[in-house]
Amino acid sequence: MTSFTFATAHSIAFGPGRSAELAGVVAGLGRRPFVCTGADPTRFGRLLDDLPDARTWPVSGEPALDDIRSGVAAARAHRADVVIGLGGGAVLDAAKLIAALSPNSGDVLDYLEVIGAGRPLAELPLPFVAVPTTAGTGSEVTSNGVVTSPEHGVKVSLRAPSMLARVAIVDPELTIGCPPAVTASSGLDALTQCLEPYVSPFANPLTDGFCAEGLRCAGRSLRRAYEAGDDLEARTDMALCSVLGGLALANAKLGAVHGLAGVIGGLTGAPHGVCCATLLVPASSATIDALRAHDANHPALRRYAEAGELLSGTAGIEVLLDWLRDTVRLLRVPTISELGVRPDAFRQIAEQAAKASSTKGNPIALSVDQLIGVLGAAARD
Repeated sequence: MTSFTFATAHSIAFGPGRSAELAGVVAGLGRRPFVCTGADPTRFGRLLDDLPDARTWPVSGEPALDDIRSGVAAARAHRADVVIGLGGGAVLDAAKLIAALSPNSGDVLDYLEVIGAGRPLAELPLPFVAVPTTAGTGSEVTSNGVVTSPEHGVKVSLRAPSMLARVAIVDPELTIGCPPAVTASSGLDALTQCLEPYVSPFANPLTDGFCAEGLRCAGRSLRRAYEAGDDLEARTDMALCSVLGGLALANAKLGAVHGLAGVIGGLTGAPHGVCCATLLVPASSATIDALRAHDANHPALRRYAEAGELLSGTAGIEVLLDWLRDTVRLLRVPTISELGVRPDAFRQIAEQAAKASSTKGNPIALSVDQLIGVLGAAARD
């Protein structure tokens, strides 16, 4: 590593109570806010009450193409000049996409990767403010929005540096009350987004620091946040883990866990965090086995051993895998069979994942057969 580039949100406001600053932040960016929320906007009514000229647009699940089309039409009808994402990762992605597409002509497919024309944005996105209410995806500090195409059975991205949030307001208090299952899946996603960039060949000194601190946060607080949802200290650690993972993945890429998770999510509609959680152990184990077979002194193996110490206090690859297995069991993560993935779909999933952009940061390329092996293990464990 001799040079690197780093990009993130223009401003990050982190800490308990910081969401109270939302109205003031928005006032400095526009007069007609368009707010994407979760399915129940009343959950954060006190924040919405401070935005009297806002149009609220609920996002009931992970956004599909038609959801984004409808959201863009609604934002244009409102004459929105600033877009807010107040919710989990799916809500933030939807808001980011609506902010990007509202000033630009044409259809969402004109701009998407893989299934679309991949056109660059001709006009700058509307200002985007990210207010996450779960601790998982790190979408508040990344430059892409993910959308599902049911017709194609895939999840794809629209990405551009101009899609980074003007302000990310990360208030751990907003995650209190998050259900245990969501805490588990989002927390394991956040952990994965610190682990995969840490072992990535695209890692750099900045992302290394973010990943190391994020893994420490997850090691001391993920289980606590799951067991005691009102533990603000644990929630704060996990919110920080999510931000740090987002900063890392946006600049050092991800690996096989996310490559497979993206395909499974597009195929089944299962939430992204759940897909990552169920794949974390088998994909990490398969990558470690492939690295050992290729080069017993591969530097990524040392990184995996260090990750074991960051999470548990004791260095070692087997320590890492044992800690991850125990955590997945304690957090009651489902198998991919329970997500609706059938063995006859394994090869199709593996072939798509092998080509996915999310897989490019894996420290060693896994073959289609190796990825099928990961899916088999994820179906059993």
